[in-house]
Amino acid sequence: MTDSPDTALGLTPVPAGYAEWLADIKARIHTAQQRAALAVNRELLALYWRIGHDILRRQAEQGWGAKVIGRLSHDLRAAFPGMKGFSRANLMYMRAFAEAWTEAEIVQQPVGQLPWGHNLVLLTKLKAPEARLAYARRALEHGWSRNTLNMHIGTRLLEREGKAVTNFGQRLPAPHSDLARATLKDPYLFDFLDVAEEADEREIESALVRHITRFLLELGAGFAFVGRQVHIEVGGDDFFIDLLFYHLKLRCYVVVELKAGPFKPEHAGQLNFYLSAVDSLVKAEQDNPSIGLLLCKSQNRVVAEYALRDTRKPMGVAEYQLIESLPRDLQTSLPSIEQIETELAAPAPPDTED
Repeated sequence: MTDSPDTALGLTPVPAGYAEWLADIKARIHTAQQRAALAVNRELLALYWRIGHDILRRQAEQGWGAKVIGRLSHDLRAAFPGMKGFSRANLMYMRAFAEAWTEAEIVQQPVGQLPWGHNLVLLTKLKAPEARLAYARRALEHGWSRNTLNMHIGTRLLEREGKAVTNFGQRLPAPHSDLARATLKDPYLFDFLDVAEEADEREIESALVRHITRFLLELGAGFAFVGRQVHIEVGGDDFFIDLLFYHLKLRCYVVVELKAGPFKPEHAGQLNFYLSAVDSLVKAEQDNPSIGLLLCKSQNRVVAEYALRDTRKPMGVAEYQLIESLPRDLQTSLPSIEQIETELAAPAPPDTED
């Protein structure tokens, strides 16, 4: 008789309930590890903030210039050779970190729960505190990596959300309408596609499906790809939906129609028909009403608003861009390290007290 693997390893037989107990212990260990990592991160951010605050205070009170930062970097690295983070550039970022937030904000806001690398992205890519907080919240909510956070800031994801022309307020109940409106953005950036500016709908559609991972990332969290050129039969006639998705949070189908030219009012009528067909032939009883998205090369927002005003089905209209062409007023950033050094090197104001 062959011994069982457990017996061969010298292990006792597994008693009833052991597997569940082991799973519970594993879960508790993972939770403890996560809490420990968060605690270490909080302590590191607090340390960096206090060092940065000390630099700011001494520069203001004692007129210390930029050269002392280099000396501090040298001495700290000599004292703690096995500890990273004390380069001259990182000390400059600590100063910027302390200048950007109060100590209470570090404790209470999402920035205090993000790694230092994420905070560097927020500091160097965004100027407004409100924008930093908004991206910090979203990064924490969705577990964005540093690279993903950097990419979303670069494409101004949050600034584009909720900007599509829609009739959701009139066609969907609250708060579902607000969530649906926030789900769509304008414009959509398809600069990851290898197609020419004059590409037609099918070329763009094919390229989007080839790059479905990037496409889903651009659409946003919650979108699940159902199919391309999805066939529906109505009254014996065949029709094909450009792209069909299901939104896990909205719990509804999303019909996407691509137009290589400008928006025209008749496009809304066609999408309205497709939404009626999906609701009748595809949607399950527990699903919410399907919504539509018309992606056009360009649009007149007033014309789009008029076209959607009396359209029965919920839908939105947004532009897409095949090349990156963000307006200059959205391309903001904090001063560079060189600019921070210049500011540090400037003489301090004279002390007015005895």
